[in-house]
Amino acid sequence: MSASIGFVLVTTFLASTVEAIEMVTIVVGIGATRGWRSTLAGAGSGFLLLGVVIAVAGAALRAIPIGPLRLTVGTLLLVFGLQWLRKGVLRVAAHGFQGVREVQEDDERWRGAGMDWTAWLLAFKGVVLEGLEVAFIVVTFGATANQLGWAVFGGVSAVVVTGAVGFGIHHSVTRIPRSVLQLVVGVMLTTFGTFWSLEGLGIDWPAGDAAILGLLAFYLLAALGYIAIERGRVLGLSPGL
Repeated sequence: MSASIGFVLVTTFLASTVEAIEMVTIVVGIGATRGWRSTLAGAGSGFLLLGVVIAVAGAALRAIPIGPLRLTVGTLLLVFGLQWLRKGVLRVAAHGFQGVREVQEDDERWRGAGMDWTAWLLAFKGVVLEGLEVAFIVVTFGATANQLGWAVFGGVSAVVVTGAVGFGIHHSVTRIPRSVLQLVVGVMLTTFGTFWSLEGLGIDWPAGDAAILGLLAFYLLAALGYIAIERGRVLGLSPGL
């Protein structure tokens, strides 16, 4: 294997892994919170659409405007994320971080016979957006180095490896109290929604993708602060966890 091929393979794998982690985080979080059937159906539909887009567009994929897509998907994630964050804050404040496992009727799992379109849409949008990011990485590096095949291999490998790890731990995720899952997923969706929607408006984050960590910390601290205030109100005590 030449140095050029090795560089393309390693670069596309590592760069795609960053995007794949975000994709798997969203899908696993939604699946553990809302249920897996509709979530996996949405993710599968997203991968199917990506396959069609990549097959048809090829190198022309770089011409697809990612800005409006980021704005649309980011706004949707922000709306859903804030709703889940609010519910998570209120329920953790009421029941604590251990939750009330015997109370299941008010959780977010879909109980209907048909498709949970909320879970489907969130998983679909997350896979499509992050998948397009991976495709951009693959096409850019592959076309520049004239090693598109190895670039595709690196990108696909990153998604497969990250997905296997994510779904390998999803049984542990399902043991987490529902209220805590709502809080965590709400923080994640709100974080990604904020990041993508502002990027879609053309705003460049000072630290690039690392700004996600800052947003995550901000929303997590804000949620903990609101939990302290709400828990003090519910229990009739001074604010505190």
